[in-house]
Order: sequence, then C-alpha cells, then structure tokens
Amino acid sequence: MQEKLFEKFEELFGDTSDAHLYFSPGRVNLIGEHTDYNGGHVFPCALTIGTYGAAKKRNDNKIHFYSMNLDNFGVIEVTLKDLSYHAEYNWANYPLGVVWAFAEKGYTLDTGFDMVIWGNIPNGSGLSSSASLEVLTGVILRDLYNIDALTMTDLALIGQYSENNFNGCNCGIMDQFAVAMGKADNAIFLDTSTLKFEYAPVKLKDAKIIITNSKVKHSLVDSAYNTRRQECADALAALQTVVSIESLGNLDMETFEKYKSVIGDPIKEQRAKHAVAENQRTIDAVAALKEDNIELFGQLMNQSHISLRDDYEVSCEEIDILVDLAWNTSGVIGSRITGGGFGGCTVSIVKNDAIDTFIETIGTAYKEKVGHEAEFYTVEIGDGARRLV
Repeated sequence: MQEKLFEKFEELFGDTSDAHLYFSPGRVNLIGEHTDYNGGHVFPCALTIGTYGAAKKRNDNKIHFYSMNLDNFGVIEVTLKDLSYHAEYNWANYPLGVVWAFAEKGYTLDTGFDMVIWGNIPNGSGLSSSASLEVLTGVILRDLYNIDALTMTDLALIGQYSENNFNGCNCGIMDQFAVAMGKADNAIFLDTSTLKFEYAPVKLKDAKIIITNSKVKHSLVDSAYNTRRQECADALAALQTVVSIESLGNLDMETFEKYKSVIGDPIKEQRAKHAVAENQRTIDAVAALKEDNIELFGQLMNQSHISLRDDYEVSCEEIDILVDLAWNTSGVIGSRITGGGFGGCTVSIVKNDAIDTFIETIGTAYKEKVGHEAEFYTVEIGDGARRLV
C-alpha cells in the first residue's frame, strides 16, 4: 500500500522525500449501540481494515486532498484562509473539518499540506469510514506540525467535534475513540460519560467475528440519527424533573420503569427504554466475555438487535433479513445490526466450522430476497491510528 500511495503522491505533488505514511482503522461495535450520546457504555473494537494516508507539509497556505477511492473528484484544493464547509468538496469535508477544529481549539497551522488517502472500509457501511478519516487527519496534523500536547484521546474528541460542528452529524464519541485507542485482540469497554475505559481481551475460542454488509448505504447526517438523539434528550429532560440524573446512562431498568410515565410521549419513552436497557446489556455482555460465557454474550447481542429494531427503530428491512437469516443458521452465536443504523452492516459471532456455510447460505438467501448481494468480511481486531513510516 505504501508504494501505491507514494506513487500517486509523487504523480500529483512531486517529491515524497519528506512525506510520511499513516493508518487509521475502521471499527465495529460488538454491543452498546446509540448509548454513547446517552452517557452509557459501549464496547467497540478497531479493525485491521481502515484508511491509509500519505502526507507532507507545503511551504504555502494551500491544502490539497486526494482520494484514490474517489478519484473522480480529483485534487480538492482549499486554503488556510477559508476553512469552511462546501458541499462540492464532498468527502474532503471530513479532513477539512478536522483542520478547522484544530484551529477552533487553538492549533492554527502555519502552512498547508498535501494528503493522498486510500481506504478499504466499504463506504456507507457503518464501519466508521468518517471517524477513521477524521482521526487519520488528526494523527497527520499532530505529527507534521509537532503538536505534542495532544493525546490520542484529544484527537478523538477533536474528530467528534468536527463531525458535530462542521459536518453536521451529532454523533457521540464512540467511533472516534475506538479508532484512536484501538488495541489488537481487545475491545474497549468505555464509559462515555467519563471516558474511563478498559481493554477487554476478545477470546472467542473456536469462533470469529463476521461482518455482513447489506450494501444499503446510509448517511447519518441525512437520516433520522439526529432525530433519535433529540428524542432521547427530550426524554432525559422529562425524567430529570423527578429523578436526579445527568444522562440516561445513569438509570437502571427498575428506576426507568418507575418514572417512565413522566416522559409523556410513547415514542420518546421507547427511545429512552432502549438507551437504558442497551447500557445494561453492554455491562452484562462484557462481564459474560470475562467469564468466557460466549453464549450469553451472543444472546445479549440478539436482544440488542431486537431493541434497536423495535424500540429505537434504526434498522431496515434488509438488515432485519440478514439478522433473521443468521439467527436461523447453525453455528451462529449472536448477530445484530452495528453502527448508526438505517442500513450498513450486521456483526455476527460465528463458530469456525460454520463460517463457510454461514456465508454461502445467507448470501444465497439474501440475494433471493432483496435482489442484490451482500458482502462478508471475517475481521481481525487491530491497533488504533498511527504513523507507519
């Protein structure tokens, strides 16, 4: 990959002698969906697929972005004098947003830079291609401009800030945190209200994590994602009139059931119910993993999907078909939607001797039911974003 990126970099921008190579992973969330902006727990892991970038400082105030995946956009040029969002920049608004966020946080760049990227995260799949690109940009800027004061957690927060305030998606911290702080063979048990976390080894014995891409693309900015967040905020505000809490993540199900009537809206009550129950499921799932109880972990994954489908309503027909097929396939320990929803991927834990059957059976049935193929990835858990060369 280094050779291809540097070849393209040299073709577009000339000398690569001071250019460096960086990598930022995608992520999959094993359980704990739509809890991150509700002050709950999440359990994501970084993947070995992700976004590669070659970058080098310039001597003027120009910034050049180029994607080898989206080469039809050509080189996108901006200047440090105009770090504003433009729809025609398309994908480049994500790295540009990070440059903007650096400036907002007091880290103004003195010169521009050239950047060429290539990624193997399927676009719109829900595996956090946007967070991967944001954290990649943060790592590049910190390295090129020697901004040593910023930690990896800081870069995750800057990535979230840019996505919230520059690109208009009111996401929580999970995606950027998982991408920045990933550790091989471990998932991250993160309390999103405090950013306290621990690494939990993912020991699946005779099973692997399979991601199935529905090939239904989503865009969280244009979807009901922000609406869900507002519904939860409204439910929280109502609950705060009768119970002293800072977030829905502070509630257990017993307390929620006692006070839920104050919410006064059945839809908002459903949304809050999911946030509270999913938080508890995540805590229980990590405990099960620590006890090597993979079967219970899988059952909690299944319950998570039902809640996301029925109470949070962020699934879709194609995803539900994939999950139903998985639940009815021998050797599947658990399966659920993963990511923001409204399309994207499922994550399943499948026994090794059933993987071939899983892919063949579900692939055939899914195509018959929806008319297009799914894609399957047997994934490994990798490290977080970093400079490679």
